[in-house]
Amino acid sequence: MYTLKKSLGQHFLRDEGVCRRILAELGRHDFARLLEVGPGGGALTRHLKDLPGVDFKAVEVDSEKVAHLVATWPDLEGRIIEASVLDIGPPFEDAFAVIGNFPYNISSQILFKVLDWRDSVDLVIGMFQKEVAVRIASGPGTKDYGILSVLLQAYYRVTYLFDVDPRCFTPPPKVTSGVLLFERTGNPYGIRDHALFVRLVKAAFGQRRKQLRNALKPHFTPEVLAMDVFTRRAEQLGVRDFAELIPLMACNAK
Repeated sequence: MYTLKKSLGQHFLRDEGVCRRILAELGRHDFARLLEVGPGGGALTRHLKDLPGVDFKAVEVDSEKVAHLVATWPDLEGRIIEASVLDIGPPFEDAFAVIGNFPYNISSQILFKVLDWRDSVDLVIGMFQKEVAVRIASGPGTKDYGILSVLLQAYYRVTYLFDVDPRCFTPPPKVTSGVLLFERTGNPYGIRDHALFVRLVKAAFGQRRKQLRNALKPHFTPEVLAMDVFTRRAEQLGVRDFAELIPLMACNAK
């Protein structure tokens, strides 16, 4: 047995139908290594650990849950990393997939971790608070489009798969959840400096209601800011638009 810890944002999936839908989507993709983030009570883990031909690992910060998982499925011994996913390095030497019912309180940080690992992570299937999932999957010109939308869509094809009712969890969260699929596309926009790209996107959306000419004023010369693109707002630019600004920023940023 184990206890649920609100401080860790624990809402454990218990609906077998939802598990089957996630597993069916996972089965449509090829991968040889799989990391589960936050296995919790093991609703998905018990299926994932025995996938044929797959090197499976899980990362779980809660020692009580680790003990429960190993006691319930002894073959998980040595396959669980007891740590926060935010604090570990890549769990495999070669490319891997990531799956999980991500804790709501760190779900955005987990995605920034995925971005750090973008050259190794080919596939992600994750559960998020629906509001967050919608933002990530949104395109330009919408109110939900933002920093994570741009950064993730620069390297991944993002698909909103389905909603998950609060009653599918123990304890039920106060909000609906959403499952997203991320498929790596490589670096189609030719972004050479990821750190500079992140800096640019964050600065643009930091004042999303202002014209880029004002929001990005500290980062470009007046001559560059005179370009027509800077009369637009951040939410009006696609990923390619942001990528095309990077060389200008790299040369002219203060």
